[in-house]
Amino acid sequence: IFLLIENIFCIFPLRKKSFAGEIVLVTGSANGIGRQVALKLAPLGVTLVLWDIDDEGNKETSRLAQQNGANRVFVYHCDCSSREDVYEQADKVRKEVGDVTILINNAGRLIGKKFFDLTDEDFEKTFRTNFFSQVWTCKAFLPAMVACNRGHLVSTASGAGLLGLYRATDYCASKSAIIGMMEAINSELYHGGKRGIKTTIICPYFISTRLSKGFKSEKPCLFPVYDPEYAASRIVDAIKKEKFYLIMPPAVYLLGLKIFVPRKAVLFLESYVKFPESMDKAFGQK
Repeated sequence: IFLLIENIFCIFPLRKKSFAGEIVLVTGSANGIGRQVALKLAPLGVTLVLWDIDDEGNKETSRLAQQNGANRVFVYHCDCSSREDVYEQADKVRKEVGDVTILINNAGRLIGKKFFDLTDEDFEKTFRTNFFSQVWTCKAFLPAMVACNRGHLVSTASGAGLLGLYRATDYCASKSAIIGMMEAINSELYHGGKRGIKTTIICPYFISTRLSKGFKSEKPCLFPVYDPEYAASRIVDAIKKEKFYLIMPPAVYLLGLKIFVPRKAVLFLESYVKFPESMDKAFGQK
């Protein structure tokens, strides 16, 4: 109900956020959604800070961003699954660039194994990359936002975080944890009087990036696999409108109704869209 009301009001927003002068940090910026979000923001007067472990890909994102009109772009090698690396690079950013005002947590990993095929190390790596990286970046950059009661936290979660899906146990758990954490942070900020800090939670279906490899939807009309550029345009628009949730495509809303919809109905929907078959094709090959 809340999401429906929010989207009705967002049809005619009172204002849109201005990005001019913002310091925007994007994790996982070397390719996919991270790169495209950076390119969408480049001509809007922001200072871009790019974090990734793929140095060559990150340099290419920087070059393309400058072509798109970005005046200031800072590139850092950062392994977001490492707490020490996150805090070390965060210190460098504060000293060399300034306080981050928009934090876009996008770095992630998806293995696509069944539960009993996942090792303990797989689970730990997935949680460090998908969830704990966002814990550490928020701890690193949120205090400065709180001090001036201004900023924006953007977290890439997933439709998979709304409901457990086939071949994605570790991924679903980590994305669900993100949603819970960001909702709790939002509540603490609001009731703590820090209402100048906005939060946006991104819950997409599959995007055609390296993360999802060869995944193809069997029912593209209902659950399309978006290209990264389109997804990025939706994300930037959601940040402009300061939306709390961005869920795409609309059919993913059904996944969030698990309290009201019988589990058998959800499993039937998964069967109808042939989700297990699609995951097997994408991730079942040796």
